[in-house]
Amino acid sequence: MSAPEITTMTQFWPYYLGEHSLPATRTWHFVGTTISIGWAVTGLVTLNPLMLIPAIVSGYAFAWVSHFFIEKNKPATFTYPRWSFVSDFRMWGLMLTGRIGAELKKYNIVPKTAAAAVTAS
Repeated sequence: MSAPEITTMTQFWPYYLGEHSLPATRTWHFVGTTISIGWAVTGLVTLNPLMLIPAIVSGYAFAWVSHFFIEKNKPATFTYPRWSFVSDFRMWGLMLTGRIGAELKKYNIVPKTAAAAVTAS
């Protein structure tokens, strides 16, 4: 299934959330983004730009593993790289502050499989 034609970030955000309908997918993203932030901060503190390499690798590795093996869909970053990058940090912030549930509810995002619905409850 190919991604819909999306032309604005406002259209993209609910699509992005839908592509992350399973709690485990969001958790893997959260872990990867947190590790990435750690590497990036380490690079800033030590003035070592090479720390950006593990920052990028860890962020995308965790995310892509979750899409291929948990959500079983194609990462949105393959089609919409900039919006996906921004949305990952937006989702991370919502998870960090405990507001992701309200955001999912706002857009009627539910786990895409019956088995996932049992896990999510």
